[in-house]
Amino acid sequence: MAGATPEERLAELGLAVPEVAAPVAAYVPAVRSGAHVFTSGQLPMRERRLILTGKVGEEVTPEQAVECAQQCALNGIAAVRAEIGDLALVKRVVKVVVFVASTPDFTGQPAVANGASELLGKVFGDAGVHARSAVGVAVLPLDAPVEVELLVEV
Repeated sequence: MAGATPEERLAELGLAVPEVAAPVAAYVPAVRSGAHVFTSGQLPMRERRLILTGKVGEEVTPEQAVECAQQCALNGIAAVRAEIGDLALVKRVVKVVVFVASTPDFTGQPAVANGASELLGKVFGDAGVHARSAVGVAVLPLDAPVEVELLVEV
C-alpha cells in the first residue's frame, strides 16, 4: 500500500472516487488557485441523494455522522480529481473543515470529523496529514448532518 496511488488505496478500502455531485446552488465544486485546490462544502451525497438527514445527537448517531464525514471527504476527493485530473498530483492535504449539524448538548464534533481525517490519511498517506477545524452548527444545507471542505496542495 505504501507505493500505491490514491485510487489504488481507495480500491483496497472497497471505495471508488464517485461522480462529482452537482452543486445545490450557484457555485462550483472546486477551484484551483496556483498550487492549491479549494473545494466547496461537500455534503454526504451518494448516488445524488443525502445518505442521512437530521442533527447529530437527535436523529443521527455519532457513528452515522462519522460515515457521513467519510462520504463528504470522498466527495471532496472527487471534486479535487475533477479539477486536477489525477489524484497522484496531490502533494498534501493542507486543511480540512468539518461542520456538524448537532444538538446544543452534543460535543463530539472532533470524533465525527475523524471520519473525514482518517479516510484522507488512508488515501494519501503522509500527504493526508492536515490541519483541521471541527465546528458544531445549528443547520446545514438540505438538513445534512455533516459538511466538509478541503484545501489541497498540488
